Amino acid sequence: MRCSNLRRVVAARQLILIYRKIVRLQSWRIDMANYHAVLSVGNSLVKSLKDAYVREVAEAERKFEISLLSSGEMNAANPPETVLSLYLYRVTQNEYLRNARQAGAAAGSDAPLSLDLHYLLTVWANSPEDEHKMLGWAMRQLHRHPVLDSSSLNQDAEWGPGDVVQVIPAELSTEDVMRIWDALAPAYRLSVSYTARVVRIDAGAGDSPRPVVAKRLTVTDRDAEPNE
Repeated sequence: MRCSNLRRVVAARQLILIYRKIVRLQSWRIDMANYHAVLSVGNSLVKSLKDAYVREVAEAERKFEISLLSSGEMNAANPPETVLSLYLYRVTQNEYLRNARQAGAAAGSDAPLSLDLHYLLTVWANSPEDEHKMLGWAMRQLHRHPVLDSSSLNQDAEWGPGDVVQVIPAELSTEDVMRIWDALAPAYRLSVSYTARVVRIDAGAGDSPRPVVAKRLTVTDRDAEPNE
C-alpha cells in the first residue's frame, strides 16, 4: 500500500514537471525578434553597463567610456584609451535549438534561427589600477545581472514579453585568446569572453511568392479581312 502511494506521488510530480515544461514552451511567441536582434543584444548590454556605471561609480571616479565596437574599430591602428569595449567576435547556431520549432507554429513553417553571440569584453587603459578595477567592476556587474529580458532589451528588434537572453562567462583557452588578438592590429589587452544565448530570430513567413512568368500575347482584329 505504501509503495503504491509512493508511485502515485512520483507520477504526480512527473506530470507537474511535464506541465511546467509545456507551459514554458507555449509561452514563447510565434512572432519572435527580427534580424535586428544581434545588434539589439550588444546595444542592450552596453546600455545596462553604462546605466550601472553612472549609478554605482562616483562621478569623480568615472574615467571610462563603455562602447560597442565593430571589427574595424577593434582593428584600428590607434587603440582607444580608457574604454571598456564589447566586441562581437563570433556568432554560432545554438546546437540544442537548431531545428526546434515554435509551439503552435503552422505546419511546414521554418524553425527560428537560434544564435549564440560570443563577445570579448576588453579594458583599454594605461595603468594597472584603472585596468584591473574596471574589469573587476564589469565582471561583477554581469555576474549580478546575467539576464536580459523584455525590460532591458533594446526594442528595435521587437522583442516580446517572454524573450530572455542569458549572458554567461565563456572559458577560452590561451591559444584561442591569442588567435583572436593575432588577427587584430592592437597588441593584446586584458579581456574576458562572454556568451549571450539564446537569441531566437523569426525565420520569416516561409517561401517567397513565385515569380510572375511572362507570356507572349498576340492581339488580332477579328473584323479584319484575311490577307489574299
